[in-house]
Amino acid sequence: PCSSAPPRASTVGRHDMDSLTTELIKLRRSTSWGIVLLLPIIMVAAGGGSTWATDGFVEGWHTLWVRSIGFYAMAVLAVGLAVLASLVWRPEHRDSNWNTLMTSPIGATRIALVKTLAIAGLAAAMQATMLIVVVATGKVLFALPGLPPAHLLASGTLVAVACVPLAAFQSSISMLIRSFAGAVALAAALAGVSVSLLTAKIGSISYTLPHALATRTALLGSGMFSDPSHPDMTTFGGIATTAVILTLLIVASTGRILKCRDLYT
Repeated sequence: PCSSAPPRASTVGRHDMDSLTTELIKLRRSTSWGIVLLLPIIMVAAGGGSTWATDGFVEGWHTLWVRSIGFYAMAVLAVGLAVLASLVWRPEHRDSNWNTLMTSPIGATRIALVKTLAIAGLAAAMQATMLIVVVATGKVLFALPGLPPAHLLASGTLVAVACVPLAAFQSSISMLIRSFAGAVALAAALAGVSVSLLTAKIGSISYTLPHALATRTALLGSGMFSDPSHPDMTTFGGIATTAVILTLLIVASTGRILKCRDLYT
């Protein structure tokens, strides 16, 4: 059945903390940290190297930013989060762990929320790594003056917020699909759809797709997809609000689906 008596209120908080602590312990030795650290380094190395070998840093920090984050935002970010989500859910699909999860006293929605927070935390760490590597590359290797413009740093920071609904979505997919390749392929396809929507300037529709929200946020200030070169607080606030609403809807839906799932036999 899809409904059952909730656990006593006195135990809910303790079990929630236990489940979150368990996820954090899992992440300590997870191979996901390799993705978090290596993916941004590879993207910045590719972008900086291609710029240095061709026309150079004509527009300084803006050139390095666009060359490093452009392809990352349009495809690699979504695929990277799909990989992270699959890694976070992989232990639950092994042996009898799924049955243990389904019979735990934690509510299904809370399980979905904890998994989302774990993936979103990894996404935030990956984005922080991206910002650090971009700044370090520009200063140390290419001796660019000053720091990246404030609006680029602000949009780069906001990506961590915009990735939360994407983390929730990919968490739901990895919960449903045991296949690692299937979840990653779906993320790549939806990233392509997102770029098509943004290229067609269908901004309002693209906001309903977590992949498009993350892509557009990562490219704010770059001048791509007709976004303003200097986004204002209204734009930032709209993205943050949309991210919160999408996350709540996706987590609630994932919890409902999980509540109706069967035990593995």
